Formats: sequence, structure tokens, C-alpha cells
Amino acid sequence: MRFDLVDVRLLVAIASTGSLSRAAATFPVAVSAASTRLRQFEERCQVSLFARHANGMTPTPAGRLVLEACQRILNETQRLEDNLQALSGQQRVVLKLCASTVANSTFLPAALGPFLADYPEVDLQLTEGSSRSILRGVQAGDFDLGVYDGNQPTGGLLSLPFRNDRLVLLVPHGHELAGRRLVLAEALGFPFIGLPGERAMQRFIEDKAIAAGIALRVRVRAPSFDAIAQLVAQGAGLAMLPEAAASRLAQELPLTLIYLTDSWASRELRLCIRGWQSLPSHARQLVSHLSGVAHPG
Repeated sequence: MRFDLVDVRLLVAIASTGSLSRAAATFPVAVSAASTRLRQFEERCQVSLFARHANGMTPTPAGRLVLEACQRILNETQRLEDNLQALSGQQRVVLKLCASTVANSTFLPAALGPFLADYPEVDLQLTEGSSRSILRGVQAGDFDLGVYDGNQPTGGLLSLPFRNDRLVLLVPHGHELAGRRLVLAEALGFPFIGLPGERAMQRFIEDKAIAAGIALRVRVRAPSFDAIAQLVAQGAGLAMLPEAAASRLAQELPLTLIYLTDSWASRELRLCIRGWQSLPSHARQLVSHLSGVAHPG
């Protein structure tokens, strides 16, 4: 059966206004032309879509089913128009991603670069938070997607794989702890170099130290992993860093990595979204790009 978007829009307009004449006026088109379109549509599908009354028109049971499909068609058409405008540069697309300190500082920069190059119409708002605040923010609709510590309960959010990482202890070459595998509590007698106290990863580490019974003694707080590593290499203290960052820095500076046996040190980083169908098209592309899952369900 043949039909076009004018037919679809006319059916939706009749249903929303309850009147053929008022629906025709919204296009605008002559009432006679609108009546002919409706009659021909009903004849082609051999179904009566509207019941005619003295005070207007109401959808029949069959009409209600057809109107549901018509509304879906119009929604997808609007989405296509929005995407085409964005791709042509007429419209900017803003995506909001909140991630943990580890994800923001290690994995995401390399992962996001190719996506942003492929979609120049996208502006990305990248923020940092704790895993719990990330999950709450995605659930509330503050963020399109989040990257969080996979050990956290998701509260019904859709969770997808991202990366695996672990926290390691970073010490200068020749340190007395070098060459051992230990738990964090065994290192808490030494001073530490840390991130600023408001950073999510730093709060996590200090909470784990308190749970082990000894507060972390932070000698100095540095703004980045690179700055922390330079201070550790010069003997100012020890540090806890993600393995991905620590391994890179140990190739440039006289540093040694120590692997912790604490279970919490090994972490699976995961993506979270409220639902696949509710995501804008560009957000779906970003989720697929980061997770490697084409059509999450």
C-alpha cells in the first residue's frame, strides 16, 4: 500500500483536533482535499479509521492502532531531520558524560578523540565524579552516560563494559617496599603524595586507608598524575595511581610499581545509561564506540 508523510500528518492532525476542517486548517489545505486524502487512504487500506459524528471525528479501534504507528513515523522523521541538520553543521549536539578520575585521566582521552573527529557537530561536556554520584546523575537525567566503578550497584541502569584497571602503589627506585606484593595497610606508615582532596579517586583512597585503620598521611597534594610521579621519583613520598598511568610514567622516571593484594584495588570500569531507546542518536553512537557493543539491550 502506498502512502506519504502528508497522509500520516493529516491522520494525526484529525485525531488531535477531532475535526477534519480544523485539521485541514493546520496544513493549510482545502477541506475537500483533506477529505479526499482521508477517503482514499481508508479505501486503500480497507479500514475505517474514524467514526464521524455531528460534533466531530474520533478514531475507531483500528484507527487508534494506525495512529500509534503514524506517531512513531513522525517521531523518527523528526529525529532524522535533527540528525541531518546536525551533520550539515546547522545544529550543535551536546552530550554529557560524567566519569571517574581514573577513566577521565587514563582511558577516555584516547577513546573520545576518534569519536569527536568523526562527529564534528558534537560538543562534549565531560565532568568528573564519584561512582555513586555518577550513577545518581545518570538516573536523574543529568548526564547522557557515565563511566563508573563496576563494583557499584546500578539501581536498574543499563550497564556495559568499558575497561579494566587496578590501582597500584608507586614508589621511587630502591625503596624498601619495592619488589613486594602487599596490602595498602602495610604502606600507610609512609607519607603519600595525593591529588586534591575533592577528586573522586583521592577520596576513595583515603576512605580505604581509614577502613584499614590508619589515616593516609598526605604530605603534598599535586594537580595531576604527572606531577605526583615527579614528586615520588624525587623521594617526597609514595602514591596510589591507576596502573595504566603508572606504567607510562615509570617508563619516563625512576619509579617502581607495587601491586596491591587488596580486592578493591582491581576495578572494572563500566558504562551506564538509563536505556538504549531513550538515548539521542549521537549518544547511542558514543555508547557503541566506547563499549564495543553495537546494539545494547
